[in-house]
Amino acid sequence: NAVPDLKDSLLYMFTMRSVAYLRSLGTQLLHAGRKPAFAPSGLPVGGLRTSMNCRSFASGAFSMELLKQLRSQSGAPIGECKKALTETGGDDMTKALDWLRQHGVAKATSKVGANDASEGLVGVRVSEDGTTAAIVKVSAETDFASRSADFATLITAVADDTLVAEKSGALDTSNPSDVVKAAIDEGILAIRENLSLSHAVKLTCTEGKWVGYVHGRLAGSDVAGTAAALVHVKPLSDKSASPEVMQEAGKKLAMHVVAAKPAYFSPETVPEDILEKEKSILMEQVGDSKKPADIVEKIVNGRMRKFYEGACLTEQPHMVEEGNPKVSKALSELGLEVTQFEAISI
Repeated sequence: NAVPDLKDSLLYMFTMRSVAYLRSLGTQLLHAGRKPAFAPSGLPVGGLRTSMNCRSFASGAFSMELLKQLRSQSGAPIGECKKALTETGGDDMTKALDWLRQHGVAKATSKVGANDASEGLVGVRVSEDGTTAAIVKVSAETDFASRSADFATLITAVADDTLVAEKSGALDTSNPSDVVKAAIDEGILAIRENLSLSHAVKLTCTEGKWVGYVHGRLAGSDVAGTAAALVHVKPLSDKSASPEVMQEAGKKLAMHVVAAKPAYFSPETVPEDILEKEKSILMEQVGDSKKPADIVEKIVNGRMRKFYEGACLTEQPHMVEEGNPKVSKALSELGLEVTQFEAISI
């Protein structure tokens, strides 16, 4: 007989536990002088009464992976995330996030789709002069494969090739260069898993410099890790700054980006539809307070500032600088400004 797979094993274990439960229940009822009643399905009338939320097995219910993503993106308690998914149909992350926001239990920095659930690694490569940078991601089927030395070698090859690509900006991941194709093919043979290029961006500048940071780096690699960020810093128009100052400030800022996960660069770059949606959610939160309209407007404006502080890089408290000053203020005190960032993670 073939060895049952994990799903079959789990189903068998669940079935046997259910049978044991039914036997125990019948015995208890008989000892109490009562005859157990069973429905046509074989379950006790009224169904099994356990601590398990049976709604999670209903048609159209949410998956554990979706629950995990919602918990990560919203920062809300697990119970509230379950409730949000249940109330919104269980299959729409955006609706669930909106529900959490309307009920005041989710942070305002969520950006649906910011993280990819697949396994893999990301990588960053910056030219010596800081005028060119690359950030890439290669997806794998399992975490075990993505933590191998062969995978780290693949990430380095992809990042190096992206750095010297003819075009700047986001590259076509469905049609990579011959060098990347060959590297991926070699990786598939070595790792014996399906691998794919899922993100590749080349960035350039004519002044200032690009600085990168890789989090969760693999041992022996300065390129590959589980999260990465690139930031472009340059001197203010009336200031000057040495490459060393820009390098140090840029690395701290890139570390901040990985940790804080800003969704937008500045308040001016937040799409209008996002702003309107945010204001609508805030109005729902305070609309029933019976406060005068001018007071409600002040409350909404104050909370919008909080939204910017959570979602926009320039307004966030700098998580790496002492005292956590606002990012734009911390840089301006060094005679610098940030003009762009790019981040990706597993």
